[in-house]
Amino acid sequence: MIWKIELSSDAYKFLKRNKIPKEKIFELIRKAIRKFQGKKINIDIKKLKGKWLGFYRIRKGKLRVICEFNFDKFSVLIEEIDWRGGVYK
Repeated sequence: MIWKIELSSDAYKFLKRNKIPKEKIFELIRKAIRKFQGKKINIDIKKLKGKWLGFYRIRKGKLRVICEFNFDKFSVLIEEIDWRGGVYK
């Protein structure tokens, strides 16, 4: 199945400001999807609680990606991308 990956405006601005290619982030999302499908993929993903209930955090070094997976519609919304200290604020 083909998944649709969308970036929020804040996430897009972070990538532009830090000159990070969006393909790097999309590759993390593809790995997470393969992990959810049951494949043995080495990725640090965690379901969040509290304010971010229903979202997942993907950790890659000091970078944090917070996204929401809609398994019924095969879509992913990348809500927030930031460095370790500022992403949860």
